[in-house]
Amino acid sequence: MKMNKQKPCVLITGSSRGIGRACALLFASRGYHVFLNCRSHQKALSDVASKISSFPGGSCELCPGDVGDPGDVRKIFDFIRTSDYTDGGLDVLINNAGISHIGLLSDMSDTEWMRIVNTNLSSVFYCCRESIPYMVSRKKGRIVNVSSMWGQSGASCEAAYSATKSGVQGLTRALAKELAPSNIQVNAIAFGVIDTEMNACLSPEERESLAYDIPAGRFATAVEAARMIWDTAHAPEYMTGQVVGFDGGYL
Repeated sequence: MKMNKQKPCVLITGSSRGIGRACALLFASRGYHVFLNCRSHQKALSDVASKISSFPGGSCELCPGDVGDPGDVRKIFDFIRTSDYTDGGLDVLINNAGISHIGLLSDMSDTEWMRIVNTNLSSVFYCCRESIPYMVSRKKGRIVNVSSMWGQSGASCEAAYSATKSGVQGLTRALAKELAPSNIQVNAIAFGVIDTEMNACLSPEERESLAYDIPAGRFATAVEAARMIWDTAHAPEYMTGQVVGFDGGYL
């Protein structure tokens, strides 16, 4: 028999590291039951779960799987729908899973292209599609999509990444219009440079040069990014269809 739902529930894709990890810890510390997801970093995901379990009243469940694969996404949401902590679905969906690819577009293989499209863009579609029916039935829900400033301006040698993040922004704006009559808010955050493992490939000289170009003079932290996601997920209901910049003044 299911327990009575006592907490709001959130799924955070790509929550084993970086922004996703910081976001999971923040939501858990503020009373959410967190569904933790990642594709391959299972040890890191278990470490996040252990951290959450140490919080007073902290609760979470692991939902491993590739959110770029529609079959895996269906399994993840079957698990969420039958969890003792839900009454059938999510209160908040945070589409955070993402990968980068640096290199000339002409050198990119078909496999590399499809991997970044599936991970960064198709995953948002798959997870939204599974989340929406429950949210519509309740006339309530929040979806926050993690995008990038490169989805607005484009980045040399990151054409595929920029294209997927631009796609996330277009999907956000269109879906917000579709769901506004059902009182479901859909917004995206166009992050600038965040100090996570995604930027670990940068040399010290490249980091210094990039920080110099940012008016704020530094990279943002994953904790700052998580706070922005929290604020967006809890913004007034009238805020929907927005792509909010969080880039230290870069754009």
